[in-house]
Amino acid sequence: MEEDLIKRLEAAVTRLEGISTNGGGGGVILSRGGDFSDVAAVATDPSILAYEDLISQCVGRVLNAAEKIGGPVLDVTKIVAEAFATQKELLVKIKQTQKPDMVGLSGFLKPLSDVTMKADKMTGGKRSDFFNHLKAASDSLSALAWIAFTGKDCGMSMPIAHVEESWQMAEFYNNKVLVEYRNKDADHVEWAKALKELYLPGLRDYVKSHYALGPVWNASGKPASASAAPAKGPPGAPAPPPAPLFSAESSKPSSSSNQKQGMSAVFQQLSSGAVTSGLRKVTDDMKTKNRADRSGAVSAIEKETRTSKPAFSKTGPPKLELQMGRKWAVENQIGKKDLVISDCDSKQSVYVFGCKDSVLQIQGKVNNITIDKCTKLGVVFTDVVAAFEIVNCTNVEVQCQGSAPTVSVDNTTGCQLYLSKDSLETAITTAKSSEINVMVPGTDGDWVEHALPQQYNHLFTEGKFETTPVSHSGA
Repeated sequence: MEEDLIKRLEAAVTRLEGISTNGGGGGVILSRGGDFSDVAAVATDPSILAYEDLISQCVGRVLNAAEKIGGPVLDVTKIVAEAFATQKELLVKIKQTQKPDMVGLSGFLKPLSDVTMKADKMTGGKRSDFFNHLKAASDSLSALAWIAFTGKDCGMSMPIAHVEESWQMAEFYNNKVLVEYRNKDADHVEWAKALKELYLPGLRDYVKSHYALGPVWNASGKPASASAAPAKGPPGAPAPPPAPLFSAESSKPSSSSNQKQGMSAVFQQLSSGAVTSGLRKVTDDMKTKNRADRSGAVSAIEKETRTSKPAFSKTGPPKLELQMGRKWAVENQIGKKDLVISDCDSKQSVYVFGCKDSVLQIQGKVNNITIDKCTKLGVVFTDVVAAFEIVNCTNVEVQCQGSAPTVSVDNTTGCQLYLSKDSLETAITTAKSSEINVMVPGTDGDWVEHALPQQYNHLFTEGKFETTPVSHSGA
């Protein structure tokens, strides 16, 4: 499969080079906007040539590292290479195509969306030993959605910012790979470093140089429907709404009208008495108290079944909302890996409660962040003005990408804290907590792990107690 993919990329480059060599007759004159009706002009366009260099150098490095690892890591890396090759084909088409509407854009970008969905499916099902590799590669592909930017009112960040923000989510899992294999296997470390450099600075610098304001469509080109026409309904039918790019969830039609009709029918039947006309009459021998095969004693099997069922605490509905314009409430989120708070400011606070097996990204500066009673939760944040608090949690991971004056950990078991270069002066306070590890960036770019003490010696000396951490030593 790897050889087929490499041959496909080489064939595409060879084909474009052949077109530019043999089909260049006729003297193509390019205006400021770029007249790319001739295929040879597209093949020799600087932006296309630069993208080919990005594929051959940065994508090639990730593939080379994945070859040494093999297995699912190699499979997902090939999908990453396929996604970049697909985006190159779309960039070529954009230079020959008129700017479509939203429906046409969705159909135009569908080939890229289909490839990213292949990577997303690899992260589902039973969690493999390479889950962090798969998740990092899959989440990183959302950065390719910069190609869907159509203007400031389209609901997306600017292309450069979109690439950087998309990588931040993928970096959470990429850092896990670096930490896990730092002293175990250099091939995995090389793969993680190559994946990051593919996007930062690779893709980011490419977009900055050629598409800082988004793709430039050809006003005199062919309509987008000629390249990728979306499915059409019967004549006169309204066009379906565009599907979101890189989204696995499909919108469901509203059923409120059907529910109203159904409830009206129920009340009408109840008032007429027809609803009970088909019920059977219960005779005395059918009643439980008169049945010989039923007694008040609870059998051993039934008792074992009841006691073996785990007890779950009652939780409220999932919630992610801004309350009173001041407090972001994130509650009862289970298995959600794409929670994002983007529209926030330094006067707002974030309170996370009862979440499990989820990942939350907070983009922007907020006043303070509190995590309460959460399990297996990952939080990536930029800056906090006051403090980041972790209370009553189990196995949480927190990554600070900016600065945080104070981080407090209280009554928590298992906390992995990643500090950036700007947050090395953060004051960390712990109480009634264990298994607290802090990762700081090293001089060579790798993470350096520091374990915070959880045992102390208290020695009464000269009228007062002196407290020192317990140091362990072994032969």
